[in-house]
Amino acid sequence: MINLQRLAQRFKTLCEIDSLSRHEQDVALEIEKILRSMGAKVCYDSAKEKVGGNCSNLVAKFKGTVDTDPLFLSGHMDTVGPGEGIKVQYKDGVFRSDGTTILGSDDKSAIAIILEVMDVILENKMDYPPVEIILTVCEEVGLLGAKYFDYSLMDSKFGYILDSTDTDGIVTRAPAANKITVRIYGKAAHSGAAPEKGINAIQIASRAISKMQLGRIDKETTCNIGTIRGGVATNIVPEFVEIHGEARSHDIEKLKSVTRNMISAFQEAADEFKTAEMNPRVEILVDDDFPLTHISENHRVIRLARKAAFNLGINLAGRTIGGGADANIFYGKGIMAGVLGTGMTDVHTLNESICIKDMENSARLVLEILKVHAAGDIES
Repeated sequence: MINLQRLAQRFKTLCEIDSLSRHEQDVALEIEKILRSMGAKVCYDSAKEKVGGNCSNLVAKFKGTVDTDPLFLSGHMDTVGPGEGIKVQYKDGVFRSDGTTILGSDDKSAIAIILEVMDVILENKMDYPPVEIILTVCEEVGLLGAKYFDYSLMDSKFGYILDSTDTDGIVTRAPAANKITVRIYGKAAHSGAAPEKGINAIQIASRAISKMQLGRIDKETTCNIGTIRGGVATNIVPEFVEIHGEARSHDIEKLKSVTRNMISAFQEAADEFKTAEMNPRVEILVDDDFPLTHISENHRVIRLARKAAFNLGINLAGRTIGGGADANIFYGKGIMAGVLGTGMTDVHTLNESICIKDMENSARLVLEILKVHAAGDIES
């Protein structure tokens, strides 16, 4: 029942509308037009003021034909760069860009699939549950759309986010993360005439970082220093440096421990450079970037997806990932979101691609999920 020609054309159309983070308005208007033509009630929240963008999160509601709990389907409208002037190429069942930009399957594939599923349901007059479509902004720059989403607009307490690669899996576990900003204040001096009169902030940062365990800490935990910025010229002892890093873990106590170790490393390094005359200063900010996601295998959102997959002859495996998604933010609000795959590969690169067959399989699974839920085959 999936109309591959329509799915492919809609995906191409969406990808070729620029929608970098904070600039999603044009693609949102196109999606809104399609949804309203289907009979959905569409509105936006007020997230754009909070994220500093030109568009807010889009919410569309379909009443459904059966009296059961609503569920949501979700994806994000923004893309990473280079994502302007995308020209979609299609050959042998595979979508790619022309090699000068990303493709945008992350996450335009999700939007095209969700729209196709609703088209199939409506044109075939199938029974379906109340459906809420939540399309967020600024996912790629810190899950900002989900963080500032107006949850009072949402009735459903469970659903699915299409924002992964694997079409045979469902993400049930994702880590929590802390972002760390460190500012080190030393003292400037001429590096040739009087270096002893300065405090080298970059040296303090280097001393701290050299004592950290970075990368894979254990199977549940990672740690990274991502950027460092400081200094003015080679002949000036740098008096300031700013470092950005993060820690992630599926275990909250481990996350706390790694974060404490990072903080201590910077504080101790600064203390090593203290003298009676000079006192370097360290300022450390820790941001709870996103909470973890741990969905029970017995939760309805998992059982429903697995039942639908079984009906299609698919063994839907639970997946544990190391990244964050809108699902983490939803989970923190008490809303269960299983993350499904669309088949997108090499995302965030010029080699990004997606197969129409994978998009079709993803659409078939989402369609079957709605059918199983409408039939009441899975108890809450």
